[in-house]
Amino acid sequence: MRRLFAGMLTISMLISGCASTSEKNQSRLELIKKRNELICGVSGKIPGFSFLKSDGNYQGIDVDICRAFAFAFIGSSGNIQYRPLTAAERFTAVRTGEVDLLSRNTTFNLSRDSSAGNGLTFAPVIFHDGQGLMVKKNSGIKNISDLANKSICVGSGTTTEQNINDVFEALSLPYTPIKYQDLNQVVAGYLQGRCAAMTSDRSQLAAARSGFRNSKDHIILEDILSKEPLSPASIGGDQKLGDAMRWVIFSLIAAEEKGITKENIRAKLELARENPELKSLRRFLGVEGDLGEKLGLSNDFVVNVISSIGNYGEIYNRHLGPNSDVPIPRGLNQLYNSGGILISPPFN
Repeated sequence: MRRLFAGMLTISMLISGCASTSEKNQSRLELIKKRNELICGVSGKIPGFSFLKSDGNYQGIDVDICRAFAFAFIGSSGNIQYRPLTAAERFTAVRTGEVDLLSRNTTFNLSRDSSAGNGLTFAPVIFHDGQGLMVKKNSGIKNISDLANKSICVGSGTTTEQNINDVFEALSLPYTPIKYQDLNQVVAGYLQGRCAAMTSDRSQLAAARSGFRNSKDHIILEDILSKEPLSPASIGGDQKLGDAMRWVIFSLIAAEEKGITKENIRAKLELARENPELKSLRRFLGVEGDLGEKLGLSNDFVVNVISSIGNYGEIYNRHLGPNSDVPIPRGLNQLYNSGGILISPPFN
């Protein structure tokens, strides 16, 4: 009887172990679909990118990227939980599974991408940025050299902190860093006069300035201190989730390349259905082939995404275009055939 019990216990442990291993090895994409909810890490404090409005809704380009993922993964942008994270919290939140992914103005670099670093997997760049400096117009500061021996407000634990130190050291310019945990604290320190300048990505400087009472009294210097390619990110080693994120971003860019918008996508879909010879369009919109299934998504995931939030250009114009609250010229964020560097690999 003891042998029988021991044997049954061993089998039970083996089964339990297999189930545990299977669950551990499961892609986060499958967990998202089973949960029917995407938990997206954002900032919530950067107008134009991710900002919590007074009505309790999040808005911005990073938020729309979360929505694009939700439409592609589970078919409903209503099932998103936005998790506001500070710069110091964001990578731990991904590693521990507190969030499924980040869409939080995060710079794609080697240390964060490598397994010996933060161990993230980055999606394609959604905003090409660069670090800058903002000063008060009446300060007399015209360029970076004028900041010698002055204090600069900076976010602690960010690439921004490392970049400012590297640049000032290379130029042999002494300065005093005044460090804060998040952007709101950096802004507050700057406005309270605790530093002569504040530094961050130029997009964040523009976003912060848009909320100042006297925004025209502050200028962003022409000096660009770094490259800051901002990308969504997920846990490293999960190829299924990484692939799905990658091609959702590419679908936004490809849709703009093809002239497919939120307004005309239904007409484009009908055109694809009625014309078997339009192979490329039919594959892109999921009318034929199994491109979506290769990613663990529905074959018409592109239709779900574009019909809900539009293509990349529409997202950009909505939050950062000339008529937005935070107008930032597209510059490098134009399509490759319009003077920028955004391009999508082919969908085939």
